[in-house]
Amino acid sequence: MSRLLAHLVVQYPTFGLNVDLDVPMSGITAIFGPSGSGKTTLLRCLAGLERASDGFIQFGEDIWQDEGRALCVPLYKRSIGYVFQEPRLFPPYSVRSNLLYGYKRIPPETRRVTIEHVVDILGIGHLLERRIHKLSGGEQQRVAIGRALLTSPKLLLLDEPLASLDIQRKQELLPFIRRLHEQLRIPVLYVSHAVGEILQLADRIVLLKEGRIAGTGPLNEAFTSLNFRSSFGSHQVGAVLDTHVTCHEPQYGLTRLEFKGQFLFVPLQPVAIGQGVRVHILSSDVSLVVGKSVAPTSVLNILEATIVEVREINQSSVDVLLDIGAPLLASITRKSLATLGLKPGQRLFAHIKSVAMNEELTE
Repeated sequence: MSRLLAHLVVQYPTFGLNVDLDVPMSGITAIFGPSGSGKTTLLRCLAGLERASDGFIQFGEDIWQDEGRALCVPLYKRSIGYVFQEPRLFPPYSVRSNLLYGYKRIPPETRRVTIEHVVDILGIGHLLERRIHKLSGGEQQRVAIGRALLTSPKLLLLDEPLASLDIQRKQELLPFIRRLHEQLRIPVLYVSHAVGEILQLADRIVLLKEGRIAGTGPLNEAFTSLNFRSSFGSHQVGAVLDTHVTCHEPQYGLTRLEFKGQFLFVPLQPVAIGQGVRVHILSSDVSLVVGKSVAPTSVLNILEATIVEVREINQSSVDVLLDIGAPLLASITRKSLATLGLKPGQRLFAHIKSVAMNEELTE
C-alpha cells in the first residue's frame, strides 16, 4: 500500500512545527487537534504552499521535497487537490465553468475523474448553470470539492471545509465527503478540530498538539487510547464500530446491526439492509456483568467481551478496555472493579445502555 512519509520542521517567531508523519494513503486520515496546533501549516507544507527549512516528503514512489538535495516540487506538479475553509470559487463563472477550470488544465491522457461522475457523487447536476453567488455555503463547498477532484489528484487535502457552515449545512455535506473515497478511491487528508466530523468521516487519526504529533492510529483505537483521551474529552471517549444493517423491526421502531457476529439494536434507520452504519458507544454507557444473567433485562444490547487492560483514571474510576473483535471501553468505579474482581483475560458481558448514530452527533 502506498504511504505518505514526511519529516517537516518549520519555525516561526511564536510557533514551531516539527513532525514525522507516516500514514497509509487510503481512505480518510484526519489531522486533528486544537486551533493553533499546526494542522493548516502541515497541510500547506505537504501541498508545497510553504517550504519547511528542514523537510522531506515522499508520496508513494514520488519525492516531493528533499532539502538534503535542495529539491522542492511545486504544487502544480504534486497531483494534489486542495480545498480551503472558504470555497475560493470564481464568482463571475457558472458552476459548470468553475468545475471545468481545473479539468481543462489536465492533459486528457492523465484525466482519471470524469465530470459526470463528480457531478453525480456531489449531487450538483441541478446547479451547473447557476452563478456562484446564487449558491448556499454548503453548495459552494461541494463545487469547490468538485473542482479539486476534476484535476484528477492522487491526494485530496481538505482544510476544515465545514468550519464556516452551520450544523444543518455540515450534515448535508458530510455524506458527500464520505462518498469520495468510497467511489473514487482518492485518499483524503482531512483537517478538523471538530470531534463530530472526525467520528463520521475518519478511518484513522493523526493528533497534533503544539506543532508535534501526539498520537496516531486507526479511529477505533484512538477513541479508546489514553493518548487521545484529554483531546477528545471524557464525554466522547468510547468505541467506534463499523456495522451493517441486517434487518428492520418497524413494529418496535428498531434496526438491527451486525458487528462480527454480534448484534446491536438502534432506533429505526432509513437505510437499506446490508448498508454500512458507523456507531459510537460512549464508555459511560457500558456496564459490565460477570456471567450470563438468567433474569430478564430491559437491556437489548449485550456483547460478549474479554478484558484486555484496566487503566487508572482518577481516585474514583477506572477504564476497562475490552475486546469484542474491536476495542470497547467501559468506565466504571473502583468499587465496582473490586466487587466484581475484574482482571485482564476475564470473559464477561458488556451491557450497552445507548448506541449513538454518528450522523446524530453535533458539536
